[in-house]
Amino acid sequence: MNTIPSVDLQEFTSGQPDRKLKFTQDIGNAFEQIGFVALSGHFLSKELVENLYAEIKKFFDLPQHIKSTYEIEGLGGQRGYTSFGKEHAKGRKEGDLKEFWHFGQYVENDPILEAEYPHNVTVNELPSFNKIGKETFKMLEKTAKYVLRALALHLDLEETYFDSYIRNGNSILRPIHYPPITKAPKNAVRAAAHGDINLITLLMGAHGKGLQVKNHKGEWIDAIARPDQLMINVGDMLSRLTNNKLRSTIHRVVNPPRELWGSSRYSIPFFMHPISQMPLNCLEHCIDDDNPKQFEDIMAGEFLHERLIDLGLIKK
Repeated sequence: MNTIPSVDLQEFTSGQPDRKLKFTQDIGNAFEQIGFVALSGHFLSKELVENLYAEIKKFFDLPQHIKSTYEIEGLGGQRGYTSFGKEHAKGRKEGDLKEFWHFGQYVENDPILEAEYPHNVTVNELPSFNKIGKETFKMLEKTAKYVLRALALHLDLEETYFDSYIRNGNSILRPIHYPPITKAPKNAVRAAAHGDINLITLLMGAHGKGLQVKNHKGEWIDAIARPDQLMINVGDMLSRLTNNKLRSTIHRVVNPPRELWGSSRYSIPFFMHPISQMPLNCLEHCIDDDNPKQFEDIMAGEFLHERLIDLGLIKK
């Protein structure tokens, strides 16, 4: 497959069985064949998107000494600010050419999980920053819930199979700033080739060239969404659960042509994580003689911890 398929979530939520089935088949097939789709019909309003971009640009424009006060030691970057070049892809030493912020889960009616997760960090200089971040988090989480319901049906599971695992899940909203490039990077790119850790990722800001996806032939193709679309991809957790039936696709953000080095790039992925207690054991009906079990049993929380070490965000 050499292009990213487009799907419309309103087909699934239409209340019409034939349209719901078509969406389920289309997104399931896309995630088997390339692991990415461009999705419209989500729950983000145009106004909310514009407000969020305005707020994150204000934050990343703050002086470095102010931003650095929101980089909290000991959290592995799970909340607040992570400075430029700190994160790297698995297996690489060079830091990615980016800085980012993390909004985390807003736990409801679960004191145990509330104690498990770090608290969100409030930016005192920007009164609307956290409010708009929370609203965006909730709308992306709602969108992801319906996408996972469609995938559950595609996998011959109960439609609500994922619901209890993602309610109050350890999800992350990550506004990213790729600053202007001021000198030729040494072996570094804006985001090196990697697969995501989580169940699925919903990406805002894939409207221009930069994001590339490696298809199953090993070819890099551009992944560009319309302004009204989110780019959605399978993460490693969902790939493990389905014994690689749904593919976690390697992707990267390449550096722009030299004439565009002076411009920033912003993107905002939402990483849909389950609760730590979700087992990622391969589903029995995704295992057969032609597709033997490829992954060891593991819990989501344990798998996440291992990957954060790989990324350099947590020390062993």
